[in-house]
Amino acid sequence: MRVGLGHDTHRLTEGRPLILGGVRIDHPRGLAGHSDADVVLHAITDALLGAAGLGDIGDAFPDSDPAYRDCDSSLFVKETLTRLNRAGWRVVNVDVTIFAQEPKLGPVKATIRRHLAELLALEPDAVNVKAKTGERVGAIGRAEAIGCQAVVLIDR
Repeated sequence: MRVGLGHDTHRLTEGRPLILGGVRIDHPRGLAGHSDADVVLHAITDALLGAAGLGDIGDAFPDSDPAYRDCDSSLFVKETLTRLNRAGWRVVNVDVTIFAQEPKLGPVKATIRRHLAELLALEPDAVNVKAKTGERVGAIGRAEAIGCQAVVLIDR
């Protein structure tokens, strides 16, 4: 068994859709980034890679590669799962904390959880999604950014 921890943060900006955990959220601003900037899927990808000792998302999917421009971040998770499965690893569970002052994520946490369970081929009770505000402190608290931390457990 191995544990991996992933983190990601992106600025909120006009003119982009807000996508968290592969779910499009109704909000006037989205996250800035080379891909779709889905901080949840980026943090999960980093956690999976870290647990398996395979580096990080920047190594595996560099933002200097035009192939990943505006890419759906589900691709990162799927390709990482393929690498882990080839090495004999399987995901046991995932715990995610999304940090966002806005929008309020309570109404969409269950949808994100179901989508993550499907993407990771896990039962829904093996995926947990929490949402925290920034308590109006820092870039997240001023609603300038959204961040995410993810912890995964993998086993052979």
